[in-house]
Amino acid sequence: MERISVFKRLRSNPLTVWWWEIRVYLKFLKKYFSDKILRSLEGFEAGKGVVVEGLVAKRGRYMRPFLHTGMVGLFLVGMLLAPVITNVVGEEESVGQGGVILGMTMNMMDTTTSVSIKPRDGVVTYIVSEGDTVSSIANKFDVSIDTIRWQNDLTSIDAIKPGQKLEVPPVTGMVHKVKRGETIYSVAKKYDVTAQQIVNWPFNSYADDEKFGLAVGQILIVPDGVRPAVKLWDPKKYVASTTPNAGVVSATGQFVWPAGGNISQRYVWYHKAIDIANKAAPVILAADSGKVTMAGWPDGFGYGNRVMIDHGNGFVTLYAHLSSVSVGAGQTVNRGDVIGRMGSTGRSTGIHLHFEVRKGGVLVDPLGYLR
Repeated sequence: MERISVFKRLRSNPLTVWWWEIRVYLKFLKKYFSDKILRSLEGFEAGKGVVVEGLVAKRGRYMRPFLHTGMVGLFLVGMLLAPVITNVVGEEESVGQGGVILGMTMNMMDTTTSVSIKPRDGVVTYIVSEGDTVSSIANKFDVSIDTIRWQNDLTSIDAIKPGQKLEVPPVTGMVHKVKRGETIYSVAKKYDVTAQQIVNWPFNSYADDEKFGLAVGQILIVPDGVRPAVKLWDPKKYVASTTPNAGVVSATGQFVWPAGGNISQRYVWYHKAIDIANKAAPVILAADSGKVTMAGWPDGFGYGNRVMIDHGNGFVTLYAHLSSVSVGAGQTVNRGDVIGRMGSTGRSTGIHLHFEVRKGGVLVDPLGYLR
């Protein structure tokens, strides 16, 4: 009877009915936007991951502008939706599931340090916690202990304490501020790496993108760079490799080495291939038998002169930066056949071979298949 009485009073007062309907509508609107925004952000993250994977395969040429544009777009969407979300939460903070959004807001205000799973394009600051060591921090960020040592001028491996702020580079190596007169080649020589390793880092930018010109004061990430005239704390992180002689016959289903030389760049997330450098510019061999699907320089940049071979078993190999190509599209080749010569065409700073292995359309580490 009491409920019927309340309902009659609501019906007898149009203003009360109107206010009750508004509250119900706002409750629905809040839940609708909450679900929509969360699903949209999940979709955005998934889509961004796919596109970033494609950009990395494209040698990182457009990685920086894409990520910057995407973040600006996300910021603008947030600015447009903020007033609506604020109004909904303000009206209904004590109704229904308002605590979920408020709880999320409080959690987002937590300032504890966490490590992002997304690729890092620059130096981040880490606050040392109780029990942290240089080694544990290096493992957390997947860099060498020497990288943290050099960036923070640590005098010993024990020279850290809780509450201390450490700068952590995005990759093992050096962070270099360009001085007047320096070139990408002089910077590479200073830190005992190849210029190509610096170019392969997708977030480095250049005043002249064709000749890799540098601007005074700009910051360069030098992957695997080593500070001159120092004794390494962890020398295993910087061991160079040399390939076996090219053309060595292997068992069926395995690839032979396409060229001999030094492995100047290994397979990493931003460079899903290996680089084999050799100033003698030797011939390049087909790693296995198959059909040539691409030969030449169709786009005028990037890989330069290249050859792609479909091996007919789910594997495709790519050989880039060739000075010359000795085969044509549609041609079949045997394992060990000459397909071109090592060079420095396309986005390259010196004579080397960029060698990719694709399994089922996915770039994999060539070192897992070469024998």
